[in-house]
Parts: sequence; structure tokens; C-alpha cells
Amino acid sequence: MQTELSNRLGIEHAVFGFTPFPAVAAAISRAGGLGVLGAVRYTAPDELRRDLDWLHEHADGRPYGLDVVMPAKKVEGVTEAEVEAMIPEGHRQFVADTLAKYGVPELAAGEASGWRITGWMEQVARHQLDVAFDYPVRLLANALGSPPADVVARAHEHDVLVAALAGSARHARKHAEGGIDIVVAQGYEAGGHTGEIASMVLTPEAVEAVAPLPVLAAGGIGSGQQIAAALALGAQGVWLGSVWLTTTEADLHSPAVTRKLLAAGSGDTVRSRALTGKPARQLRTEWTDAWDDPAGPGTLPMPLQGLLVADAVSRIQKYEVEPLLGTPVGQIVGRMNTERSVQAVFDELTRDFEKAIDRINRIAGR
Repeated sequence: MQTELSNRLGIEHAVFGFTPFPAVAAAISRAGGLGVLGAVRYTAPDELRRDLDWLHEHADGRPYGLDVVMPAKKVEGVTEAEVEAMIPEGHRQFVADTLAKYGVPELAAGEASGWRITGWMEQVARHQLDVAFDYPVRLLANALGSPPADVVARAHEHDVLVAALAGSARHARKHAEGGIDIVVAQGYEAGGHTGEIASMVLTPEAVEAVAPLPVLAAGGIGSGQQIAAALALGAQGVWLGSVWLTTTEADLHSPAVTRKLLAAGSGDTVRSRALTGKPARQLRTEWTDAWDDPAGPGTLPMPLQGLLVADAVSRIQKYEVEPLLGTPVGQIVGRMNTERSVQAVFDELTRDFEKAIDRINRIAGR
């Protein structure tokens, strides 16, 4: 599964694997892809440095990347405490009432939330970059559009390629105008933040919109046949995220979440603003249903929603309150029905890719 882009980056397979887990990122790189570590959960630079040290040591000299979140719009000079003060009391009461309804225990006295989204704030992402550029990172991806021009320039000074996720051809063109190197065309089927257009439609539109820039296809992809289809549509590789959640290297800290992922079908996800304030595909739960209920107060814009629910999500996760327990994941969850290693996933991807290419060749009479 080699393309011009994979050859440029020195990877065996044109598979770019996004993950919040250093062990998964390292395993992806060792298997011949490009492991891309998600940085949004790192609120302290030292935490990111610790995990990049580990990733660098365990990638066995293979290339890897980093994914940050730098919103297109920002508010200057506002602290996290000042942002939290903007949250209406009615929304706080709705969270409290929902947790009480399901008997979710409080965190222990003095125990801080383990789930914060300050990584959505640009100043936090910039501190992450100060750490990242001390490492031989080959790719910098931004999950919320094109990074600021000075960040793109800084990455290029370090010989780092810059990728940006796009949910439409219009977004893709805007990224190209911003000087990025790779467009990740992320379809509606993807886990996490996603737009309205399916990957089968979006991929060729993005390829045409930004040619000759390389495009990675993303959204609901988790098989070799789909990779072959993506390359046939003009992509130079694929961006996979959800499929790694049920690998043995992933550290979800929740057997209940793993069970729910293994049992879920492709129709068991929903695009909801419940987690961050922007539409994000995740497992449908009674928590997402509560926020999407017209009788409720409705969600707040980013970053208010994420700050509002941070403690609640930590409590739901810690005590594994199954009716409310979920995670961002794409529609490919319907194929994620066994726990296996990252290498086993790659073995199946490459095997099924070869079968798909052979089938097309037979149809073409080759």
C-alpha cells in the first residue's frame, strides 16, 4: 500500500493512524504506517514530553506524528476560569440532575477531573508545539482546520509536513490556500468531530479541489477493501482512528467501554454536541440522548460544553455507569468485534487490500 506520499515519509503502508495512546502510535509506526499521537488531552507540557520520550524510544526509528487542536476562532486574553464563569447555572443544574437520576457517585474529596479539554485552547496547543519540535516529528495535523500561518511556517522550518482535516471541498481549498501540505478529507462516518458529507462523496471532491496536494481519506474506514477504494478515488493514503480503540495496545481504562465497543453495530453511533459543543460522532448513550432531547437546555458552544461536562464525564468513566458511558467512535465500530494487536489489524488490512486489488485486476482483464 505505497503511494508517492508514503514514499516521501518513508513508511511502508499509506496508513496514517490517529490515536490518543502512545503505545498504539508506536505500534502503528512499527507495523509500517505512521502513528499520529493526539495531543488534546495533554494540559501540561511535561506530560506530553514524557509520552513523546516513550513514543520515540518504542517506535524503533520509524517516523511518527502529532495531532493538535487549534480552533479557527480564538478569544484573546481570557483565562479558563473566566471561560467557566460563562456557563449558565441552568446547565450546571441539568448536569447535576442527570447524574443524580442515574446514581453517579461524586469524585473523592480533592480528586480532580481526569478529563479536561483545555487542549482545545490555542495557547495550550502552542505550548504543545514547543515540546513537539524538540522531537523528529514528521507530521503535524490539526483537527480543527488550518493552523495559523506562523505555525505552518514553523513546522516547515523543522521539515515537518502539515495536515489539516476538512469536511468539505470548500474547507479543503481553504487549507490549501493556508499553505498546508496534506488535506485529510474526513467523511460523515468518522468518529469525533465531523461534518455532513460522506467519505465516498467527499474524497474525490477534495482530491479535485486541491490537486496536486495529496489527500488522505478518512471516515468509517477500517478494511483493506476500503483502503483500495480510497486510493481508487484519488487519495494518497487513509487516516484511521476508531479502529485502534479495541486493539490490545489501547488503554481505555474501562472494560465496560471496551465491551460496549465490541458489541456495537454501525448504527449505534450518533453525531452529538454533548461532549465538546461541536458535532462529534460517538456511541449513542442515555447521556447523548439527554443532551439531544428538545426538552433539555441544549448544549453550549465550544469550549463551554466541554468544561461544563468535564467532571461529569470523569465520574461516569470512573464508576463505569454503563447507561451513560460512551466514547467518540466512527461507524466502523460495527467491524470492531474482537480485541487484537495493532500488527494483527495491519495484517488484515494488507491482506484484504491485496484481495481487493486482485479482484479489480480480474474485472479489468489484467
